[in-house]
Amino acid sequence: MAPPRVSALAVYMQDKEPQCGVQKNNKGAISKSPQKLLKKKKARSKAHLRNGDAEREAGLCVLHPLTSSSKKKSSAKGGKAAKKINNAKEPPSPRLKGSDSSNKRHVGPPLDTVLQSLGRIQNSKERAKVLFEWLIAPVQPDDFFRCIWEKKPALIRRHNLKYYDGFFSTSEFDRILREDNVQFGVNLDVTSYSNGVRETHNPPGRALPLVVWDYYKNGCSLRLLNPQSFSITVWNTLSVLQELFTSMVGANMYLTPPGTQGFAPHYDDIEAFVVQLEGKKRWRVYSPRNSLEMLPQFSSVNFNDGDLGEPILETILEAGDLLYFPRGFIHQGDCLPDEHSLHITVSSFQRNSWVDLLDKLLPAALQIAADDDVEFRKGLPLDYLDYMGVQNTASFNPRRENFIRKVQELMGKLAEYAPVDAAVDQKAKAFLHDCLPPVLTPAEVDCSVYGAPARWENGDVKECIIQLEKDTPIRFLRGGIARLCSNGEACLLYYTTENSRVYHQEAPKSIEIEAEHVEALEYLLHCYPQYVTVESLPCEDMDVKLAVATMLFEKGLLTTKERLTPLTGSRANY
Repeated sequence: MAPPRVSALAVYMQDKEPQCGVQKNNKGAISKSPQKLLKKKKARSKAHLRNGDAEREAGLCVLHPLTSSSKKKSSAKGGKAAKKINNAKEPPSPRLKGSDSSNKRHVGPPLDTVLQSLGRIQNSKERAKVLFEWLIAPVQPDDFFRCIWEKKPALIRRHNLKYYDGFFSTSEFDRILREDNVQFGVNLDVTSYSNGVRETHNPPGRALPLVVWDYYKNGCSLRLLNPQSFSITVWNTLSVLQELFTSMVGANMYLTPPGTQGFAPHYDDIEAFVVQLEGKKRWRVYSPRNSLEMLPQFSSVNFNDGDLGEPILETILEAGDLLYFPRGFIHQGDCLPDEHSLHITVSSFQRNSWVDLLDKLLPAALQIAADDDVEFRKGLPLDYLDYMGVQNTASFNPRRENFIRKVQELMGKLAEYAPVDAAVDQKAKAFLHDCLPPVLTPAEVDCSVYGAPARWENGDVKECIIQLEKDTPIRFLRGGIARLCSNGEACLLYYTTENSRVYHQEAPKSIEIEAEHVEALEYLLHCYPQYVTVESLPCEDMDVKLAVATMLFEKGLLTTKERLTPLTGSRANY
C-alpha cells in the first residue's frame, strides 16, 4: 500500500529551465580527521534529482490544484509517481489564499525593514501575526493554521535567494566565534553522520575559530544551539513570535559542509520551521510510522535508513525557501556535493498540548476532591487484590466489574473539582519563565524607564526624577510580558522583561501584588493596547493609583504615551 499523501505547499513551482543534476558518488571524499570523522556517504536515492522535481519523485502533489497546462505536463513526465497522484482517492486539498501555481519569484521586504515597521503597530500580538505572515509568505496564516498546522509538512518555494537576507549568516556566525564566549556542548555541537553512525565531536572548553573551522573543513556539521543569545536579529524575531504561539519559540543554526550529513533520521517534539539561509540542502520527510508517534511528547532516538519507509516529501531546499513539518514527522537532510548549507530551524510548541495541561490539572483536582468529598477518602475493599491486577485481567468476577465501575464513577466526579484556571496559570508561569525578554523599539525605550536620562555628570547626578501625574496615559509595554497568577493566598505578577537571552539562566521574575491593588493590575492588563490615565485606575485614592503606576513604571513594565520630562529639584515631589 502506498504511503499516505501529505501535501507539500509548493507556493511557487520550479522554473521551466532544467536545473543542474545532482550525481551522488564517492568522488571527492573528505579526508579523515584524527577523530575518525569522515567518509563520504554513498548515494541513497535517485541518482539524478532536479530541484523542484523531488515532490513528484516522492509521489506528492502540491496543496493547490495545478493549472491545466501543468497537469498535462505532470501526466506526461511524471511516470509512476504521476499515476500514484492521479489514482489517489482522497479529495483535493483546498487552495490556500496567496498561493500561486506559477513559477513567479516571490519578493518581500527584508527582515530588517519588517522588524522596524513593527514599531508602528500598537498591539504586540498583531506585531507577531505580521512577522509570522512575512515568515511564511505568501501563504496566509489563517490558511496555514487551518490546513497545515500539526497535520502535514509544507514546502514554500520562493525562487528568491535573498528573501531571508539579514536573518543570520555564516559571516555572523564567524563573528560570534571570534567575539563571544561560545562553549562546546553548551552553545555549539560538532556532529557527523556517516555510514549510519551519528557522532558528536565536542571537545571541552571554548569554541575558538581555528578549532571550529578545522572541524568544518574535515566534514563536520556545526549546530549553534542558541543563536538568539548572540544575534540581536534572531533574538528580536523569536521574542516577537512567542506572543503568537504563547509558547517558547527557540532556534538552532545548522551549518553543513558540501557533500555531508550531520544528523541521523529522527523526529522532534517541536513544530519546526526550517528557514534556508544559504546554499542548498536535500531534505527527506517521512510520515509518523504509527499513531503512537503522531504529535509525540518527546523526540525520538536516531533511526537507521532501514527503520524508514519511503519519504512522503523529498526536495532540495534553496536559500529563501521554507520547510515546515509537525512534531513526529521523521526527517533528515544532507548537503549537495558542490555547496554548503546554512539554515535556522525556528521551533515552538514543545510540551504545549492538552496532556501537558492535564498533567498540571489532574493532581490538583485530585487533591481538592480528596479534601472536599468523603467518597474519595473511603477505603478500598479488603479483598480487592484477589480479583484486580494484571494476573486477574482474564477473570469474570462480578466484584471486578463493580470495582472498575467505582473507579470510573470517581474519575467522572473528579472533573467537577478541576481547577482549570489555576492549571492554566501554572502553564502561563512556565511560559513566562521560558520567554525571551523583549527587544524594545526606540519609541518604547523613549517612553519607559529604559529611556530615562538619569546619569552621572560633572560630579553630580542629573535628571534622575521622573514623576507620573494623574493625567499621564500609561499601558503595559507589551501584551505578553506580564500575567497575574495566584500562588496560594498571594497574588503574583510574573513578567519577562528581566529574563535572560540564555534559557532559564535567571529564576522566574515576579512581584507580589497586594489584594487592594489586584483590580488595578487586571484593569491595565485588559485595557492593553489602549492607553489609560493613572487617574482611571480602580484604586481607593490618587496616592494609591500613583504608587501602583510608579511601581510598575520603575520595574520597566509600563510605557507612557509621550516621553516624560525630568523634573527639576524645585518641582520634585519627594
